[in-house]
Amino acid sequence: MTRIYTTAQIHTSTDRVFDYATTPGNWPEWHPSSLGVGGATDHSLEPGEQVTEEFQVAGRRGRVVWTVRERVAPRRWVIDGRVEGGGGGTITYTATPHADGTTFEREFVYTVPNPLLRLLDRLVLRRRIEAESAEALRRLKDLLERRAA
Repeated sequence: MTRIYTTAQIHTSTDRVFDYATTPGNWPEWHPSSLGVGGATDHSLEPGEQVTEEFQVAGRRGRVVWTVRERVAPRRWVIDGRVEGGGGGTITYTATPHADGTTFEREFVYTVPNPLLRLLDRLVLRRRIEAESAEALRRLKDLLERRAA
């Protein structure tokens, strides 16, 4: 398993960050890997709800079905994904209020389906996924702070 952890200080309310980040229809707006989302995309998802996402991660295109496993609004949200063709992962969002807004944390834990991809992950993919995750949080921060201004 590989773990990618990113965090950002976002100068807006925890409720606003949580609601925006957990609404799948918003993902293509701020996450560079998200090409499109189908299904329940217009609201912050509840446990058991699913959404299908078209993605391009580290140059690899695919489709994943995400299922919400846990939701403790506005603090914690966990989704499990199964990728067509094998592999999967879990994303956890944690939002913590502070004096200047919100500390937003994103953890992505994933598995790769075969030994060749595991080697490729160690050599190349993980670094690219880390960069895409950091860019995603930079965009989320910029977008939400601009809208709050």
